[in-house]
Amino acid sequence: MNLDMMEALQALAADKGISVDTLYGALADALESAYKRMPGAYEYSWVTIDPETMEIRVLAQEIDTDGEPTGPELDVTPANFGRIAAQTARQVMTQRIREAERDLKYEEYAGREGDIVTGIIQQSDSRYTLLDLGRVEALLPQSEQVPYERPDPSSRLKAYIVEVRRTAKGPQIVVSRTHPGLIKRLFEFEVPEIADGTVEIKACAREPGHRTKIAVWSNVDNVDPVGACVGARGARVRNVVNELRGEKIDIVSYAENATDFVMKALSPARVKEVRIDEEMGTAEVIVPDYQLSLAIGKEGQNARLAARLTGWRVEIKSETQVAAEAAYGKVDWAEGEWILDSETGEQVWRPAEGGPTVSLDEWTGAAASPPAADASTGGAPEAATGGGSAP
Repeated sequence: MNLDMMEALQALAADKGISVDTLYGALADALESAYKRMPGAYEYSWVTIDPETMEIRVLAQEIDTDGEPTGPELDVTPANFGRIAAQTARQVMTQRIREAERDLKYEEYAGREGDIVTGIIQQSDSRYTLLDLGRVEALLPQSEQVPYERPDPSSRLKAYIVEVRRTAKGPQIVVSRTHPGLIKRLFEFEVPEIADGTVEIKACAREPGHRTKIAVWSNVDNVDPVGACVGARGARVRNVVNELRGEKIDIVSYAENATDFVMKALSPARVKEVRIDEEMGTAEVIVPDYQLSLAIGKEGQNARLAARLTGWRVEIKSETQVAAEAAYGKVDWAEGEWILDSETGEQVWRPAEGGPTVSLDEWTGAAASPPAADASTGGAPEAATGGGSAP
């Protein structure tokens, strides 16, 4: 029976990917517990298993009044302990094997935060989506899902590991589809120059599901970082866009000079001048009038992403507004944002405090006109419209 048990343990260890020593230890602990429940059992006792012959013995020692073991080791193996061993193995080994499997799964994914995994969508509802990774499942919470992205069940999906938790039921892997790190990892897979360190992603700003800007830098003089990321006929960046379900990606060159970096970050708009205020942390950007809406972007998206990418608060002004400020003094422009009018399709300014929107022509006209004096205070009233700003 002992030899049959040894063969069974070895086969089980090979099937579950668990070491035989781990199973021996679990069996010894279970048999020790079983022995101590027997009538007349020694309080200080332990079980040994010979890995060569599977001989099972129970050893014990007397204890003194202080609870310390004393005297020689005694072989107190019960006569019918082989039958007890078989029953105990059946009852306890399953639980110990599950615990060992959970530990192995946790160790496989522990420390892999920041890595990408590919899973098959198993279940999806309004709260979360489950991804089957093979031996374990990953949890994709609603907060980490791209808005309006609804992949088909049983389809394959790449996700970014943000956390690995140890739980009583095994490891819980939390993944994300909105994390900027997903962009960086996808480019590492597609661009060999990024994987080997020739090209480096210096900064990344993302609005999941809509648009992403990345700033890249080459550590080798004769390597074009933007060209390496785009690939031949755009093949490399196209693969990343396809994985992100059509999310637009702008790739710009990183520059150590803040002025140059802000100019490049506002691509595809053409910037005439950038004035950096290091004390206030702002970058005043001057663009031609016809480039204003392009620089700001749809609902201010281009300006917001450029601000996040560079770390500067970007304030965009047209040449007309700058000329008006030079002639009549700086106007206190009200807070608001540029949006796309659904009826006319034109960019309009929507004040933050409410009220009617202002078209680009009205806005430039207000900038060019001198502010009227306030009769009650003798000062100039606050303008109702203003240039684009991104925090």
